[in-house]
Amino acid sequence: MAEYASSAPPVAAQKTAGGNAAYHNFHNDFVHVQDPNERRRLALAEIDKAPFGWYHVRAIFVAGVGFFTDSYDIFCVSLLTIMLGIVYFPGVGTMPTKSDTAIKLATSAGTVIGQLGFGIAADILGRKRMYGLELIVIIFATLAHALTSNSPSVNIIGVIIFWRVLMGVGIGGDYPLSSIITSEFATTKWRGAMMGSVFAMQGLGQLTGALVMLFVTLGFKESLMTSTKPADCTGVCALAVDKMWRTLIGFGAVPGCIALYYRLTIPETPRYTFDVARDIEKANVDVKAYISGKHGNGVVDEAARVQANKDAVQLNVGRAGWSDFVAHYSQIKNAKVLIGTALSWCFLDIAYYGLSLNNATILNVIGYSTAGTHTTYEYLYNTTIGNLIIVLAGAVPGYWFAVATIDTVGRKTLQLGGFAILTVLFIAMGFGYKHLSSGGLLAIYVLAQFFFNFGPNTTTFIVPGECFPTRYRSTSHGISAASGKIGSIIGQGAIAPLRTRGHTPDHAAPWLNHVLEIYALFMLLGCFSTLLIPETKRKTLEELSGEDQDYSYNSSPVLEPSSDILVDNKAE
Repeated sequence: MAEYASSAPPVAAQKTAGGNAAYHNFHNDFVHVQDPNERRRLALAEIDKAPFGWYHVRAIFVAGVGFFTDSYDIFCVSLLTIMLGIVYFPGVGTMPTKSDTAIKLATSAGTVIGQLGFGIAADILGRKRMYGLELIVIIFATLAHALTSNSPSVNIIGVIIFWRVLMGVGIGGDYPLSSIITSEFATTKWRGAMMGSVFAMQGLGQLTGALVMLFVTLGFKESLMTSTKPADCTGVCALAVDKMWRTLIGFGAVPGCIALYYRLTIPETPRYTFDVARDIEKANVDVKAYISGKHGNGVVDEAARVQANKDAVQLNVGRAGWSDFVAHYSQIKNAKVLIGTALSWCFLDIAYYGLSLNNATILNVIGYSTAGTHTTYEYLYNTTIGNLIIVLAGAVPGYWFAVATIDTVGRKTLQLGGFAILTVLFIAMGFGYKHLSSGGLLAIYVLAQFFFNFGPNTTTFIVPGECFPTRYRSTSHGISAASGKIGSIIGQGAIAPLRTRGHTPDHAAPWLNHVLEIYALFMLLGCFSTLLIPETKRKTLEELSGEDQDYSYNSSPVLEPSSDILVDNKAE
């Protein structure tokens, strides 16, 4: 019996489900290779050394459309609160500061929950099971948000806060999932550019939000011209503004619907399949049962399952678990990286969101957006144009400059330089606030938006998706991203409201200069936290996580996908 067992041929690994034009199933290309470590090495080498092509462009689009939607929903809030103030606070024309702040904080609060929850779930349940679910949450909450109404028993501000919290949960889930899925499918040489392109969709989301606002303002021009100022916007004017904010918010669901199919049909990333999900046989029969239309789970061939599990034990990769997680981050070298990514993101978002979600207010203070307006139409039109100027002159170019240089200059260099320049810019704005003209302040503010994105706003998203081991990559990215959103809550909830301290009818934000000085301090702290992170450019994810024992790509023969022909990489 023992002799028969020893002569039995080894059981090949089973294929995994999923795959589409944007995300190829690399695992199945090498399913015929018996040695699991060799199969893992070949599949990951195929990903890491692939030349950049249309396949990668499609993957960027599928992941990026989520960030486009996220950014659109997050940054439209600055315009949303202006319109809500006009519609629901007649005679005043603006929302109370506490209500304004609560609506802006609601999304960030939900985002923290989503980043931690989806981040952990993607490491436990898999990337494939989670990806798309967060987009469904965003779409549902966005549509519900746009259809919200006031009633005698429920205040519309409270209902909007509820839906923005739920929207934030979905947005939060998109951060770790889009980052790690892009990094785990990206070619090593251009991984930074791919991840940066996904994140750069934020700039396009901001731009689209401003353009949609411009179009609806032009569309309702005649109705808006009936009032001389926002406080007097009643009747047809208020009705027009009510339709405007619903259109602005509801449009945010459209791009998410376009990419939903591709997200729901992605394959599991090969790195997760090999390093975490080791019961491949069980997954295979469940997929077959689903495809054949049977209810419930498939019946597993226990002999094949045992053999597959034995093969999985041979993998030279640590097993995920609470004790292993604690042991991993108990090591100083690992803990300092997580602390570095988390603190850098936190310090950045304190200033970034404190300013970006108050663009309209800041433009108003420096006398640009509403200076000399005589109607509600002019007020909203100038506010929109001011936002467009900031986005086009600062935010969008900054993102794409980062994409173009991040794989040559490096993540750490870009982040450190960005924090240093932002420190100088905030010092100039804060201490020179009373001595600079409105044009000078606007120019520095646009430069700040540029260096936010051509610097730490992009790198703090990329580095956590690269420098952690596969089994904890999503959780660690979620922790880092959640730290950033906690920073944004501090920036919006505790620091930004200080701008109105001692305000008068003639001076709406007398403390804005001191708020900018506080932001300068956090940019300086970001320089120090950046020193804790590694440089990740053009290194494989396994090198960065210390799991590169078998990654001698250029010295080992490589099997072509689905063949037994040996090809020497050196010859290539």
